[in-house]
Amino acid sequence: MAAPILLITGAGAAFGAVLNASPLTDFLADNIAELGLGLLVPFLIAAALKSAQGSSTVAIVTGSALVAPLMGSLGLDSTEGAVLSVLAVGSGSMMVSHANDSFFWVVSQLSRIPVGTAYKTLTTATAIQGITAFATVWLLSLVML
Repeated sequence: MAAPILLITGAGAAFGAVLNASPLTDFLADNIAELGLGLLVPFLIAAALKSAQGSSTVAIVTGSALVAPLMGSLGLDSTEGAVLSVLAVGSGSMMVSHANDSFFWVVSQLSRIPVGTAYKTLTTATAIQGITAFATVWLLSLVML
């Protein structure tokens, strides 16, 4: 039972390490700091990864690996900033469940929801879920940072 979970987590970590070793993190660190996006960056990275490949676990592990070297340039290098970054990555990983996500198929098939209806409802609901979670994290950041 644990093998698929370990395999997905290991693959996500390996993918994150490959991305971290690439010049991508240097490029992001150099160019994102100027924009002043702060917590929006971890959220958007995780949301893009989740939407592109479908796995929340991989989005969390890979997103964290990409965000870790950016913490200082994002102004999130404090303990509170690290906690809020983790929460922002988590909220981004909940975004946009669609056909490449096993959660989409489990919910739509077990609930007997037609695929077209699931695209309209489940995808919209998970987008609202992720945005609401990020809004909560952002509100927390106003108090904690």
